Amino acid sequence: MSIRAMNRIKARAKGLEPMLRIGKNGLSDAMIKEIRSQLDKKVLIKIKLLKSYASGKSSRELALQISKRVDAVLVESVGNIIVLQKGKTIYKP
Repeated sequence: MSIRAMNRIKARAKGLEPMLRIGKNGLSDAMIKEIRSQLDKKVLIKIKLLKSYASGKSSRELALQISKRVDAVLVESVGNIIVLQKGKTIYKP
């Protein structure tokens, strides 16, 4: 994956609003199912990790755990916001 392609994907993600919020209930089976459903509808999704879920934990590690559980690619993790892309490889628009 070239740097240019990755920058295009990140630029597309900047305009997205967080579709899902993961809070005190954590990463339940219902939340996993909803994330997969949103990934099926859209190529890129943005998720906000609320402080009640991310407190005391590295948001990067949480983002990697989430991406593995939903079989998605972690595009970006900034603060408590993560961007996931459907599939195992980076989408090239």
